[in-house]
Amino acid sequence: MRFDIVTLFPDFFTSPLRSGLLGRALTKQIASVHLVNPRDFTTDKHHKVDDEPYGGGVGMLLKPEPIFAAVESLPVLPPREVLLMTPQGQPMSQPLFQELATQMQQIVIICGHYEGVDERVLHLVTREVSLGDFVLTCGEIPALALLNGVIRLLPGTVGKEESLKLESFEAGLLDYPQYTRPAEFRGWRVPEVLLSGNHQAIAEWRKAQQIERTRQRRADLWAAWVEQHSADESAQS
Repeated sequence: MRFDIVTLFPDFFTSPLRSGLLGRALTKQIASVHLVNPRDFTTDKHHKVDDEPYGGGVGMLLKPEPIFAAVESLPVLPPREVLLMTPQGQPMSQPLFQELATQMQQIVIICGHYEGVDERVLHLVTREVSLGDFVLTCGEIPALALLNGVIRLLPGTVGKEESLKLESFEAGLLDYPQYTRPAEFRGWRVPEVLLSGNHQAIAEWRKAQQIERTRQRRADLWAAWVEQHSADESAQS
């Protein structure tokens, strides 16, 4: 899979793209990441990429011309998405990462800055994406999160692909509690069922923990899971 990141700060990605899971995936050519700077496509002597908003207001907006030129300079490998990182977009989620990882050949990510981008940039964009209901200083932070979330789902990135099916959000539930040695630490013992060797009992305990943890911590996920669970049971009856 090819990723093209339109960013004013390519150096932001230098270390993350060389480290850990992302670095290994790129080395193994599971994915490729290409950085393009809109400033390289400006035509004025000051390489200006931002300007004041029409109608007044606080802050600056990214101009449309450099962004259009940067995106239009890229190869097109369909199917592809052109994503704009913005607080107004669709919140990132595991289903979104799964969709992009399985259905796309190319993902172009436009990183916003300042007070955002000129509205006409949206004519380039197929989807607006948000890291959450808060404002950050730059779009590179959510872009890196999306890179990580999608690339780790590509075949060959994670050593034990079975682990991807058992983690939080994959079944609409949070993950179950996990423990390792020692069996007792400062008076806190590992639950006996995990030491029993009874795999069926362990699986049942883990599922019960997922359900209870989701119910207690994430009312939104719990409501969605209950609705889906009820619909599945009705379809089977």
